[in-house]
Amino acid sequence: MAHLIQNNRPVFRSFNSIFDELFNDYSAPDKTGSSFPPANIVESKDAYHLELNVPGRNKEDFAINIDRGTLTISFEKKEEAKQEDYKTIRREFSFQGFKRSFNLDDKIDAANIQAKYENGLLKLFLPKKPEVKEATKQISVQ
Repeated sequence: MAHLIQNNRPVFRSFNSIFDELFNDYSAPDKTGSSFPPANIVESKDAYHLELNVPGRNKEDFAINIDRGTLTISFEKKEEAKQEDYKTIRREFSFQGFKRSFNLDDKIDAANIQAKYENGLLKLFLPKKPEVKEATKQISVQ
């Protein structure tokens, strides 16, 4: 079974102990000090479903990578061209970057992970590898 350890929120570890058995998460704040997007992890018979609540972003600004058993999801807002025909009076919208990493258990089929962004949720489908059942073996007595 995979493991989740939320080192960035040790106070919540006791509340999330059920997730400790799913993934091992070791997110760290990025240079801008932005907060982490909240995540839901659900297990079905054939897969894990990881959702990050990240509204108002463009799917092109996400980067999802797997390196040595670590799934890393990051976001960086690309700069928009400034328009010279108007002046901004007040700007409260800001999209700071983030980076979250999860250690994947060897039961996850990393080659077939899929991602989709819809309605403000980044949804990742992490399929489980088929279980290999050992064939019954008859041993003869000599």
